[in-house]
Amino acid sequence: MLSLTALAFIFARTELFFNQIILLGVIILQVSELIRFVTHTNRELAKLLLAIRYSDFSISFKGGKRGKSFKELQEAFVEIIEAFKKVSVEKEAQFRFLKVIVDNIKVGVIAIKEEYSVELMNEGAQEMLKISTPNYWKQFEQLLPHFAQEIEHMDDGEKQLIELSIKDERLQVSAQVNRLKILGYRYTIVTFQDIKSEIEQKEIEAWHKLIRVLTHEIMNSVTPVTSLTETMLMLTEKEGVPLPLSEITEETLEDLRFSMKTIQKRSEGLLHFVDDYRRLTRIKALELEEVKVKGVLEEIAMLLKSEAEKSAVAITISCPEFLIINMDRKLIEQVLINLITNARHALETTENGVIEIRAREDGTSQMIEVIDNGTGIDIDKQEEIFVPFYSTKEQGSGIGLSLSKQIMKKHKGDLTVKSESGAGSTFRLQF
Repeated sequence: MLSLTALAFIFARTELFFNQIILLGVIILQVSELIRFVTHTNRELAKLLLAIRYSDFSISFKGGKRGKSFKELQEAFVEIIEAFKKVSVEKEAQFRFLKVIVDNIKVGVIAIKEEYSVELMNEGAQEMLKISTPNYWKQFEQLLPHFAQEIEHMDDGEKQLIELSIKDERLQVSAQVNRLKILGYRYTIVTFQDIKSEIEQKEIEAWHKLIRVLTHEIMNSVTPVTSLTETMLMLTEKEGVPLPLSEITEETLEDLRFSMKTIQKRSEGLLHFVDDYRRLTRIKALELEEVKVKGVLEEIAMLLKSEAEKSAVAITISCPEFLIINMDRKLIEQVLINLITNARHALETTENGVIEIRAREDGTSQMIEVIDNGTGIDIDKQEEIFVPFYSTKEQGSGIGLSLSKQIMKKHKGDLTVKSESGAGSTFRLQF
């Protein structure tokens, strides 16, 4: 600026012609230096931005003496690069840390981006499925078509038990699918676990419980039959030789008739028991339909009202008008009748007995609850009541609750109980 001012001041004076040429040369030199300085600054700034863009934190801004202000700018650039470098290192460390955790858990994890590329497949998934990580979802579909098809048909948040056959080895995996959107991309996260050994262990425990109950029931019927048969033989034989008709008295015939009636009764009881077992193992296929719950509950309450009044028990209903559940109406009616009947029996020794049937919607699930204010169920018996043929009632068959639980499992739901001794019981049908 000073040079330009001086040039303008002496521009019209011819005697200072050489001074004008010198000043003009100085101005040209100064302008070129200014352009070089600004260009260098822009290059340094571009270098910083490209380093951030490509995460290249090895670049240096030190060196060159261009004044105090430029030194401060370079120091600021260095601080920015160091801050980005620190964040990048921390991010990489977190990623490595999470990757080690994901690889070492005994749960298979697969992340699919836009149903196109496989972004992640941990070591647990590779070991279970006996494949290396494919780059594309199409490759996965070719390697494991059945598993891929099941995953594609599952809804967000849905859990499902899937049977797989991988290199002549059968797996039973519990799989869950979660779908989410991150930075505009749709991701499908699949987690699955081989639960074959756990299922087998539970099956063995269930068989032990069932065999124990079956043995108890069969022995109760067979033991008196065996004893009576021996008694009948003793009455009709002597030292292994049949008695002649002349020696068989009226009293002996009466004893034989009594014994045969008892054997007949126990045999019929055993036949009923076997028939109950057959009924337990043969639940028909579901006939699902959209059902207005309040109407069903009102019909069942009306059906059981007279029996409840005989026992001085009141039945109340709490259900919103709009509630609709996809169910097999006949089977669910059977379950509710069984639960209400059980509740009525539990209230036989309770004054002012009340059975409340409550239906509601809770987020993604619907539920129907049968609540009574009876004596409740002991904690140690709450797990046993769903075992086939186990009953807390003297005349109970032990079929009802087990059958009801199976019906709810076929609805992809569950039947649970919450009870405290002396504080009533709540049986919940969760859809």
